[in-house]
Amino acid sequence: MPFSNIYEDARYADAYAKLEFPGTYALAFRDLPEIFATHVRGKRALDFGCGAGRSTRFLRRCGFDAVGVDISEDMVRRGRQLDPDGDYRVIAEGDFGALPRGAFDLVFSAFAFDNVPTAERKTRILRGLRRLLAPEGRCVNLVSSPDIYVNEWVSFSTRDFPENRLARSGDVVRILNTAVADGRPVEDILWTDDAWQAVFAAAAMVQVEARRPLARQDEPGKWVSETRVAPWVIYVLAPGPD
Repeated sequence: MPFSNIYEDARYADAYAKLEFPGTYALAFRDLPEIFATHVRGKRALDFGCGAGRSTRFLRRCGFDAVGVDISEDMVRRGRQLDPDGDYRVIAEGDFGALPRGAFDLVFSAFAFDNVPTAERKTRILRGLRRLLAPEGRCVNLVSSPDIYVNEWVSFSTRDFPENRLARSGDVVRILNTAVADGRPVEDILWTDDAWQAVFAAAAMVQVEARRPLARQDEPGKWVSETRVAPWVIYVLAPGPD
């Protein structure tokens, strides 16, 4: 199945730009302050795939001096409108030449790699991000778990896409984001943990933690699968020998 990135559609981008941290999304960001405090030394952060700036603003609330970059001019424009004091920049895919090498204590990516097909492209981008890290810097890569595409959630539905169950790593999968007003499904690239480990090794990155956040029964909200199955994976990576 050919891959189509719906985030490049202006109407969907407008709907997505209004999104903050509802429902299932809360689990993606809940543990990040603790993860940052444990693994990151310093306050210089790059938000790769910042979109309309939701994650960049989150980094700033966590105390980071954050720069957001994205390949979408429309998304960056929305980010600047929502956050006039923020630093948002447009870059070409995989082109980090305008950013200082070795300058960032944290490179953060929230869901951006879900929309990057092929191991070669993922590896090339991750190697580029590695060069931007300070020697003791860390990359925190927040991605969708393969399980998100075969279960029901507070903020997502996959019941209309039974073909997802037959998908292998690298295949296109579809999911409906019920937290946004636009009812069209999103297409992502399924990527398993084994496939990620191969990409990390090829990009000369070393995994230091992998977190799979589950909802707790004492947390507010009517959870669906979130207390039993993790919708997200948070990989913490350190630069390895090149």
